Amino acid sequence: MVRNSLRPDEILELLAGAPAEIGAATTGLAPAETEAAPRAGQWSLVWVLAHLRACADVWGGAMTAIAEGEQGTIRARNPLTWVERTDYRALPFDISLRAYEEQRQDLLPQLRRLAPAGWERTVLVTGAGRPLQRSILFYGRWLAGHERSHRRQITATAAAVRGSRPGG
Repeated sequence: MVRNSLRPDEILELLAGAPAEIGAATTGLAPAETEAAPRAGQWSLVWVLAHLRACADVWGGAMTAIAEGEQGTIRARNPLTWVERTDYRALPFDISLRAYEEQRQDLLPQLRRLAPAGWERTVLVTGAGRPLQRSILFYGRWLAGHERSHRRQITATAAAVRGSRPGG
């Protein structure tokens, strides 16, 4: 579901700022703190970041494919399924954050080069119900909006983990 009507410049700003915001929110946390869930049933910081990386793989990958001239159809992938095929949840937070930053550094130049009409370029997405026409703008809004909510989750989780320190 697209949660917003962000413009391309807003998408670029949100996508560009995500790695630094996540890094700032988690500065000074020990590895054990990034691996700990704040409460039973909640995701640790490692798991939230693994999820963000999987979403960036899937939706960022779709944007890249469309921007690079993919025409016709692409197959839908679900980030919740995709993350299971990766080692993202097993990686230390700092290593995963660096990989996320690099992933973003690869995506942003492709998006910044797009002319306004390029954001409207579409493909047909199959494999998840009825085929749907999706654009770079659709995926950009989806990724940036989705990350925005998880960035708040990361900030809250980091604060909760810090608050559970002895004397915290």
